[in-house]
Amino acid sequence: MLRKTALTVAVAFTLAASAAWAQDPRVEISGTAGWTFSDGVGGETAVNVPGVGTFDSIGPKDAFSWGARLGFNVTPNVEVGFLFNQQSTNYELGGTTNVDLADVSVYNYHGYFAYNFGDSDATVRPYVLGGLGATQYGSLSTPAGDVGGETQFSSTWALGLKMFPNPKFGLRLEARWTPTYIMSDPEGYWCDPYWGCYTVAEAEYSNQFELSGGITLRF
Repeated sequence: MLRKTALTVAVAFTLAASAAWAQDPRVEISGTAGWTFSDGVGGETAVNVPGVGTFDSIGPKDAFSWGARLGFNVTPNVEVGFLFNQQSTNYELGGTTNVDLADVSVYNYHGYFAYNFGDSDATVRPYVLGGLGATQYGSLSTPAGDVGGETQFSSTWALGLKMFPNPKFGLRLEARWTPTYIMSDPEGYWCDPYWGCYTVAEAEYSNQFELSGGITLRF
């Protein structure tokens, strides 16, 4: 009789928890806006432009950014989704002086996994996020002619805070880092007795650090 009672209580508790989770919001749609701090990559050989300067790096300048994302809560704490972000900025040549090259837009496309701490109905929920995808550098027009855009593999990592004054509406604060692989520079040779000698390269990344805020709607 005791075992039967315990089993009945366990089943009832499981069904009640499942029913409560089924009523919780499963979908989150967010819009964000913020400021992105960017850096570019350097070259091994500096380029001299007579009358202008000597340049050894190129990259996007810090600028305003905005984004949107769609998330699905697969459990009360685990979220998967997709995020898009755009930074409208300028390419800047760096060296003995800094020169704006041309306007450019930088786009991020990432699928992500997030873990939301706390209960699903908590008014404040910290979270961590990681994702994989691509960063696209848009085409640009220069006095020397048009240059096509380029898309590279990138990851994205974030820490954030969600605040829900209402079960269906919330605010979001986030700090996000997006490193984008650009190229690998040869650094020399490495030799071992089993595999022989081969070239060793150092990967170069262009980084974006975004501080943003936004709103979230839950369904």
